[in-house]
Amino acid sequence: MIEMKAAAFATPGGPDVLQVMEIETPQAGPGQVRVRVKAAGVQPYDAAVRAGWTPPGVTGGLPRIPGNEFAGVVDQVGAGVTGFAEGDEVLGFSQLNAYAEYIVVGADQVAPKPPEVPWAVAGGLTAGVQTAELALTTIGLREGETLLVHGASGSVGTAAVQIARRLGATVIGTARKENHDYLRSLGAIPVAYGDGLAERVRALGQVDAALDGAGGQALEVSLELVKDPAKIVTLVEHGRAAELGVRLVQAGRTAERLGRYADLIAKGGFTWLVRRTFPLDRAADAHREIETGHGRGKLVIEIP
Repeated sequence: MIEMKAAAFATPGGPDVLQVMEIETPQAGPGQVRVRVKAAGVQPYDAAVRAGWTPPGVTGGLPRIPGNEFAGVVDQVGAGVTGFAEGDEVLGFSQLNAYAEYIVVGADQVAPKPPEVPWAVAGGLTAGVQTAELALTTIGLREGETLLVHGASGSVGTAAVQIARRLGATVIGTARKENHDYLRSLGAIPVAYGDGLAERVRALGQVDAALDGAGGQALEVSLELVKDPAKIVTLVEHGRAAELGVRLVQAGRTAERLGRYADLIAKGGFTWLVRRTFPLDRAADAHREIETGHGRGKLVIEIP
């Protein structure tokens, strides 16, 4: 049995349960590729998995490897796969298993990585851009409308601001004051969190839609400012969405969408900020930081 290194947990719990373990290296089956992972994005989804949440459709026991976005080099191609070969640089998505030296996914879950896109950027791209585009599609955002984005300096917010601007919408983004210049650079009008938020946003004009990446007060403010609750998507308050009439993002990640944004980054048409990188043996530190809920851009684990 050939083993690989992975940041995994044998018992759910806090960040300290993440440990580097030796785990059997997966093999590509029909329709699959194996990727030697160079970088893996970190997100709240991963922290929820580590704490004990099992994503829908996931089977198998412990130990479990978090991580559902990655970039690396194809090193094994399963039967029936066309379009990819050993040595191809790719970026992709999964439900789990990205915090590891190797990951096996369907060939339809990876896209070519342009050489101009750094590994850390590619490894942390998919969740933010896919979630943001799916959310704005759910909202039905149109040219000329104004979108309120809560948590606008995070990875999903960063993507949502830019996608909305490309659609011709005005964007108001809530963030800490130290992130306001960053939001301006993306094309958003920044507004500070805290008491009086609704009044500060209202002073900027009518809000037609909202993307809630913070929950709590952010969702309450969105409901106060947006006439139609169906034009609000929450990424946080899943349990309250139905009763409030707000929307949730439905699953629907695609390699085509991921490749499209990678190409945009390569051409200089899209900004993707990696805030900090961590080695595999510091995955627990990455989780501690992601669980603060603060900071601009993306956290990424790099695997040499």
